[in-house]
Formats: sequence, C-alpha cells, structure tokens
Amino acid sequence: MGKVLVVLLGLVLALAAVVLFAWLLWWLWKRHEGEAEGRPIEIEVKAPPPAVEVKTETVEAVPLAERLAAVAEVEAETPAKLVAPDDLVVIEGIGPKISGVLQAAGITTFAQLADTAVSRIEEILEAADPRLRRLANPVTWPEQAALAAGGQWDALEALQNELKGGRKG
Repeated sequence: MGKVLVVLLGLVLALAAVVLFAWLLWWLWKRHEGEAEGRPIEIEVKAPPPAVEVKTETVEAVPLAERLAAVAEVEAETPAKLVAPDDLVVIEGIGPKISGVLQAAGITTFAQLADTAVSRIEEILEAADPRLRRLANPVTWPEQAALAAGGQWDALEALQNELKGGRKG
C-alpha cells in the first residue's frame, strides 16, 4: 500500500510540473504574439517646457589687454590642470591595494611619489591599514618613482633588479 501511495504522489507531482511548464510556454507565446502584432506602446508624453525669454543687451567692447588680464586672473585662481594618473604598480613593492591607498591620499603620479618623503608614505600606509605598514617598505619608492617620472626605464629596471622585496639588499 505504501508503494502505491508513493507512485500516485509522484504521478501527481509530475502532472503538476507538466501543467506548469505548459502554462509557462503558453504565457511566453502570448506575450511574444502581442509584440509581433504591433500593439501600440503606451508612452507618457510630457508637455514641453515653457518658452524661455531671451534678453539681449548691448555689450561694450573690452580692450584686449583687459580681457587677457581677466583670463590670467582666473587661471591663477584655478587649480593646476588634471594630470592622468600613472600606474604606481610599476614601482617594486607597490601592489594594487597600496596603489589605491596612495591614490586616495592624492599621490597619483610618479613625480608626486618621488617628491613625497618616506615618512609621509609610511604615515599614509599606517592610516589606511597598519598591516600595510608592516608588510611594505617604502624606502626605495621615491627613488624608483623619480626614475620612472624621468622616463629612465632602463635605470629603473637595473635598480629593481638589485632590490629584494622593495629593499636594497
């Protein structure tokens, strides 16, 4: 009797699965059929904004010297042009995580890294994650960065061949 009950339960579940599958196919077919028939798509159309009234004024001619002086004043007040960041991972001892930490601290180029004191780099690493300070030794990073900033790739490679884990050794 127990086996018959298990077989009947299995048949009922199988039939339910077939019915569900058939309904899903029917639903997808009807949905696709509606798209193929080209039923109109409802689109909400917003009213255009009211017309803007343009006021025109007569502008006096400004001498070239005054315009150049104004441009120079604005340029003096604006920050330096943005520089594309360098791939700091080129420096031996800097991986993707440390590169991200340095970039977050504003050190994004080889020149900036070369001009940063080792003690400042250590502070940045310590503030980001004390483990980074214990794992990384930034003593040679400014020297390597100066070579990279100057485009002295052969000298950088020679220096890196002398390093062991970023340290002179």
